[in-house]
Amino acid sequence: MESMLRLLPCACLLSFVCCVNAAAAAVVESVRAYRSPEYTRLVFDLDTPLEHKVFTLENPDRVVIDLIGAKAHGNLDDLPLKDTHIDSIRHAPRNDSDLRVVLDMNAKVQPRSFLLSKNEQYGDRLVIDLYDAGSGSTEARQVVASAATADNPKRNITVAISAGHGGEDPGAIGIDRLREKDVVLAIAREVEKRINATPGFHALMIRESDYYIGLRERVELAHQHDVDFYVAIHADAHTNNSATGVTLYALSQSGATSEQARLLAEKENAADLIGGVGPVSLTDKDEVLRSVLLDLSMTGSVATSLEIGKHLIDSLDNVTNLRRRNVEQAAFVELKSADIPSLLVESGYITNTKDAKNLASPEWRQRFANALVNGIVTWFRARPPVGTLVAWQKEGGTAASHGADTYTVQSGDSLSRIAQRYKMDASVIMFANDLSSDIIHVGQVLKIPSS
Repeated sequence: MESMLRLLPCACLLSFVCCVNAAAAAVVESVRAYRSPEYTRLVFDLDTPLEHKVFTLENPDRVVIDLIGAKAHGNLDDLPLKDTHIDSIRHAPRNDSDLRVVLDMNAKVQPRSFLLSKNEQYGDRLVIDLYDAGSGSTEARQVVASAATADNPKRNITVAISAGHGGEDPGAIGIDRLREKDVVLAIAREVEKRINATPGFHALMIRESDYYIGLRERVELAHQHDVDFYVAIHADAHTNNSATGVTLYALSQSGATSEQARLLAEKENAADLIGGVGPVSLTDKDEVLRSVLLDLSMTGSVATSLEIGKHLIDSLDNVTNLRRRNVEQAAFVELKSADIPSLLVESGYITNTKDAKNLASPEWRQRFANALVNGIVTWFRARPPVGTLVAWQKEGGTAASHGADTYTVQSGDSLSRIAQRYKMDASVIMFANDLSSDIIHVGQVLKIPSS
């Protein structure tokens, strides 16, 4: 069971209550801490679910966690608190039946809590996330990432690298207790190094170390940084330990359709989630037009993802075993972005002896990362987004730096892909060229609006 409650403000007190049908007194067996760029996560390991209350106090700043009908087993105070806003942790019995935990803070935070039920790896857990109040860490990272190119029309192509799982979520557990979250982060760091070493390209690490980020938060980060491509790196697992090889996934058409329906249903969240479609806002569009814009954009994103995936498969074939020689399609949440081409890479089976050995090998991870980057760079050098350094170089250092006024349709082009390349909606190009449909022909010269 998992539920997240919103914070309810009072004068000098923020409090909320999460209630679960709990039976006998629960035992807090241990506490773990993780740090992410935006928050500190505390995880209380429990022997059974419990009721709890969380509230904050001021002067001095404290977070109080009341665990109803609970007792502590051992010491809960010895936690790594470096780089967090927690100065110290205290706990004591309360009301002869409850346990109170007090966090002495050195800055204000916004707490949120939820319960996680037991799984194969962990028992029942209470998770407390302490969000940095007013830190603006996400916004600050975006400013840093953009500053180098803000005054330069020849921007870098940005590739988002999302290492799966992290923190409380270890992912699959493989041979010799190899953890998915560790090996995919190691691969992601190798990919990051190679992307940043390639002129005209910039890497955005969605998860930079061992902490958890939700799937939709990952996509939101990619939108905030206006990335050109999103690659999620995972490792597979199977009860049959003979299963082996690398698999690439793009979003399925059914997944795209269901996501469009979800976005259209959640009108108040749609614009925030996808940032419009390219530069086009969805907030002022009627439902029919919103549906058309989303359909055009998602169709283009999936088609581009499949094309990039083919290049990655050709490149990976030189360094590792492929479980599938084509790009598979599935409804992964991480791939459900209307305007960002996205792929999910299962880098091997952590439950297979040979694959696990590779995943644990720094040398193999470097070769794998090289192949991934080669495939990505090859595709983008052939079809670079307008306004990038790579596009400028491809055009001989002239036209792309000023923005092209026309585009000649090439073999394999579609209107949605051309629109994606120019970071505008297909309907804008249709209007500028007086097109009654999205059908175009090789050799056709299209007018490209300046905005």
